[in-house]
Amino acid sequence: MPNSGRQQEISEAMRRQDRRRFLPPEVVDEHARDAPLPIGYGQTNSQPSTVAAMLELLDPFPGMRVLDVGSGSGWTSAILGELGGPDSIVHAVERVPELVDRSRLAINQEWVQVHPAQPGVLGLPDLAPFDRILVSAMADDIPTELVGQLADGGIMVAPWGEVMHRVRRRGDDVRITEHGGYVFVPLIHTRF
Repeated sequence: MPNSGRQQEISEAMRRQDRRRFLPPEVVDEHARDAPLPIGYGQTNSQPSTVAAMLELLDPFPGMRVLDVGSGSGWTSAILGELGGPDSIVHAVERVPELVDRSRLAINQEWVQVHPAQPGVLGLPDLAPFDRILVSAMADDIPTELVGQLADGGIMVAPWGEVMHRVRRRGDDVRITEHGGYVFVPLIHTRF
């Protein structure tokens, strides 16, 4: 059963991090649409209802260490920063250099850092472990490299095989649950 208090908290964080700030001028007037919007380079700013559903599954908390993979415009990274507060650290990683630059300008929280993706590396293993990992791009299968970056008790929310999954790691035990069908841009390992 959905947690209405948690839904309200996420909704307020999304409002405080105004989507318009993260959109290019040609689509900013569509900010209120519950639809993915193009941000250039074949990438999108995710549909707000999808972002809210993913964040509820992720169960963010104050002071958390978060990895946001495929951060795109930086909107979800900023929302995670809002939910975690200044005692948290959000590491966002994006493979498109122009989007890294744009999102750094849009994000107004010192505890949210945007990193360019490294060639052949998924996530930020040198900064692991993370309490929470959010993946906003579709993989073919479970991104095991990211599961390895989860802290004990950590949660990852990621789409693969056209289904949203929630992964919880406790020691060597990894539990995976499915949460409906979704469509995302593909998860790509950066290669140079």
